Amino acid sequence: MTQFLQFLILGVGVGAGYALLAEGIVVVYRGSGILNFSHGALAMVSAFVFYELHKDHHWGVTAAFITSVALTTLIGVVVHLVVMRPLRNASPVVRVIATLGVLIVLQSAATLRYGSSPIVIKGWLPRSVWHAGSITILYDRVIMTVVALVLTLSLWALSRYTTVGLAISAVSENRRSAAALGWSPDLIAGLSWGVGSALAGVAGIFIAPLLGSLTIDGLTLIVITALAAALIGNFSSFPLTLVGALVIGAGRSILPLYYHQTGAPEAIPLLVIVVLLALSGRGLPLRGFVLDRLPRVGKGRVRLTALVPALAIALLIIARASSSAIDAFTTSATVAIMMLSIVVLTGYCGQLSLAQYAIGGVAALIAGRLVDERSWGLIPAGLVGIAGAVIVGSLLAIPALRTRGINLAVVTLSLGLALEVLVFNNSDLSGGFDGISIRNPNLFGWSIDTGAHADRYALVVLTALLILGFAVATMRRGRVGRRLIAVRTNERAAAALGINVYEVKLYAFALGSSIAATAGIFIAFSRHSIVFSNFSPFPSIVVVAYIIIGSVGFVIGAAFGSLLIAGGVFAYLIGSWFPSLTTYIQLAGGILLILNLMQAPNGIASLTATNLQRLVDKIARRPEGSVPAAHAITTPPSTRVVAAPSDTAEPADAAAQPIRHRVRASTLEVKDLTVRFGGVTAVRSVSFTAGPGEIVGLIGPNGAGKTTVIDAITGFVTASSGTIRLDGRDITRLPAYRRSRLGIGRSFQSLELFDDVSVEENLRVAFDPRDRIGYLTSLVRSGNSAWPPEARAAIHDFGLEGDLERDAGELPYARRRLVAVARAVAAQPSVLLLDEPAAGLDDKTRAELTLLIRQMSRESGMAILLVEHDMAFVMSLCDRIAVLDAGAKIADGSPAEIRTNPLVRAAYLGEEESASLHGATDLISDSAHVGDAGSASDLQPERSMS
Repeated sequence: MTQFLQFLILGVGVGAGYALLAEGIVVVYRGSGILNFSHGALAMVSAFVFYELHKDHHWGVTAAFITSVALTTLIGVVVHLVVMRPLRNASPVVRVIATLGVLIVLQSAATLRYGSSPIVIKGWLPRSVWHAGSITILYDRVIMTVVALVLTLSLWALSRYTTVGLAISAVSENRRSAAALGWSPDLIAGLSWGVGSALAGVAGIFIAPLLGSLTIDGLTLIVITALAAALIGNFSSFPLTLVGALVIGAGRSILPLYYHQTGAPEAIPLLVIVVLLALSGRGLPLRGFVLDRLPRVGKGRVRLTALVPALAIALLIIARASSSAIDAFTTSATVAIMMLSIVVLTGYCGQLSLAQYAIGGVAALIAGRLVDERSWGLIPAGLVGIAGAVIVGSLLAIPALRTRGINLAVVTLSLGLALEVLVFNNSDLSGGFDGISIRNPNLFGWSIDTGAHADRYALVVLTALLILGFAVATMRRGRVGRRLIAVRTNERAAAALGINVYEVKLYAFALGSSIAATAGIFIAFSRHSIVFSNFSPFPSIVVVAYIIIGSVGFVIGAAFGSLLIAGGVFAYLIGSWFPSLTTYIQLAGGILLILNLMQAPNGIASLTATNLQRLVDKIARRPEGSVPAAHAITTPPSTRVVAAPSDTAEPADAAAQPIRHRVRASTLEVKDLTVRFGGVTAVRSVSFTAGPGEIVGLIGPNGAGKTTVIDAITGFVTASSGTIRLDGRDITRLPAYRRSRLGIGRSFQSLELFDDVSVEENLRVAFDPRDRIGYLTSLVRSGNSAWPPEARAAIHDFGLEGDLERDAGELPYARRRLVAVARAVAAQPSVLLLDEPAAGLDDKTRAELTLLIRQMSRESGMAILLVEHDMAFVMSLCDRIAVLDAGAKIADGSPAEIRTNPLVRAAYLGEEESASLHGATDLISDSAHVGDAGSASDLQPERSMS
């Protein structure tokens, strides 16, 4: 027991140092909404400067302490003003990547000044001890604990009882509202960055002696432990953050008494992060009002006019260049393969992973040991290594199922560090300091040893890069690529179209892991021994930075980004022409990343593609920004009910009628549906049916529960009680994607289009097959399906031919709403739920949309549930109407019955809505007339809205 208490007290003192760092993270997050990954680097700078001033220049402790903390405070304020303030309207993920750029800059600058070797130091605090019986208490730990307690109490009181603290809380809740009340969010953010950075400086000076030496990587990566503590405090509570840090410190100290696995104590904060973020499904309280969008994504097209010359240059380098030039080329090509894994994961699927090098290290470890100890050939050993890495990478997909964006970056960086401390630093597994020996690797008896045949090894790496690059590009052009991008852009919309989001994420991690594993094996076998320091977390951060510069959404972006890597082609050229500048390459890379995010966030490849398109438009004398006529749809032109509101659109040919096939007839039955959110009942015992060819309206005032009903039917909220049946089958507990596959489709009140891709791809996602074999076949053949009749009809009816090649995000709002409805129709559902489809449309387009919806329902047999605030629109279109008020159904009947229902009129309709309802009376007879006709074609104008 004495030993336990001794180690507990020691651990609490260490935890106090972590608490100082974690409190700084909380301060920055509360004031600016940014999760600062460079916080550990600030602590590192402070520690190095303090010991330089104190030991080398013989400054007093107080002067060195104040100067070091003041420097980190200044750095924090400058980072806010120069980097974060210009990015204040960027997405949280982009701002986090910017902090990675700051981390690279600070770490590179420290390396230039202090070198990469550890510097042994002695503590500056008193080393006196106090004995409490048989327990020894160190004064330095007591001092750190007291400092942590005092600072935590001060921060808590400041945030709770002072005007500035209340302002920070207001900004953390709602940036715009705080600004409206006279508080400057930029001023608050700058203050938070200054205070948070000062705390990082204090923490670095206190923590460094506990490590025994100054190491740039070691001090920088203590941010992981601080993140775990801040996460326990939910990035808002200073007392809980302190408790979390003390518990983590105590746990790291006590664990070695009972468990002797190498690296286990260091893995405790990582376990905390995974448990809290992944298993509990709890995410960071991101409060940004800007849509979280990643950089632009490419189309996966292979341009031979650019590829052939580049390939010729590569082959010329391999055949004629010096061995050092070939090594530089091989390094860049290998890193390009690693970057391809990030293109798949982050560029296409939106999963920000900071563990790709760690995954590559797993493959290198497995393959290397098989070659070294079992004398396996390179290919079988490599395949087994890749398989092992895929298993590990797929495990990373488990937290990805419940976290995303910044949350996932924290988890993957933590797991990457866990692999380093538990596996790569374990000498029994990794061979210790000497690593794993690799003797004369060969392919089918053909030696590819880099010492004797560097050109052969480079040729093998180039071949692998080309194969994988073509595979990724092919996958992007096909249905699987569209699934990934749908998940990246909007998981709700993807699930509503029948895409299994979990399955897609698992595939992205598996494919990305296999590519990263291939790169890891090439890195490992490029030398005669595998040294696992190459697979530490920091290279994973650097490679993400450089692929962002290159363009993370483009396959060619991997080639651009890899040129900048240390030891790569750019470094070789700089070393040949300006040898003294080679040590500054990584520093320049960090600065370039930050500038890139501020000026060209989509990267070099995207900028190149944009300029090429402008050049093509200029040569073709096409106005910049216009779109050529779509070539993919060959159905003859038909009468449009809703046409493009474009002055340049050509008149429609009214002679042809769009061909629609009847959907599978299905009846939707909702019985006693109740939905509760905590203690609030949003929907109470609602029942109704919608049969084939029937249009049912669902109306009510704002907050009545209409959209919640649609969300419950489609599986986006869980019904507390009641049943939802489709053709008698109970679907109440099925996930959203399975309900969609059974025939329930929907549009969204907020549109939720896939803005990063074209209108054509938005529509194709709706009817693409959901087969699993496509995950394999799409790597060799895109396999795009033919357009089904309903999709062809939707394109013509909504007048979308001229918009097919335009990105959905470029369209005006009214066009985007029409695309959203067309996408829902293209999925060919049996039951279609439309949530305010006429919002934002003018009167003429709204009237034409009325005719189109009725025509679709009658001709295809589609059941439609319509939620809309426009009473004239609803009354003229619906066969039956259900009325909700405060979550309960108060009326159900024909439009005429609803119009005269006294309960409806008296219960909630105001004078304006009542007048609107009364004014819709004349449209009811028109609606009945259209219904009797069975087709609206006779009522359609030759050309709709222009």
